[in-house]
Amino acid sequence: MRCMKSVTVSIDVPQTPEQVYDFLDVMAHHERFTDHYLTDWRYGGPGRGIGSRATVTATLGGMKTDVTIEVVEAEAPRRIVERNISAAGRRLAHGTYTIETLSAGGSRVSFTYAWTRAPVADRLLAPAVRATMRRANGRAVQRLAAELARQVPAADS
Repeated sequence: MRCMKSVTVSIDVPQTPEQVYDFLDVMAHHERFTDHYLTDWRYGGPGRGIGSRATVTATLGGMKTDVTIEVVEAEAPRRIVERNISAAGRRLAHGTYTIETLSAGGSRVSFTYAWTRAPVADRLLAPAVRATMRRANGRAVQRLAAELARQVPAADS
């Protein structure tokens, strides 16, 4: 059971699912497209795949909190699931990247943030919390598309 309704954002990119997955599989690459709200990245575990992790400082809605992000599931080239722990363990969530092939070529990249446990304040302010997360993650997937354009040639190149 989810304690709050999840938030999903998506973007279409010209790269293949394999190219997108290979980029997202490297934890350090996430800093490039999320540093507008996740800063002070400290890495642990392997650089990619299950067990790769980072501790970051999240700044959203005027609040700062440390978040530990760890890849807990990976299914190349379709899905990466990260577990997020913050608020001294009171907030537990999963971030899931889903990569689908588009019929016209390229990929649709979706990111879903789903709360498993949330502090009382988050639950009481759920509409505002969800809107803030939607904006931050919407910007992140736009920045992801720009990073992919810089780092990974399009599928038809």
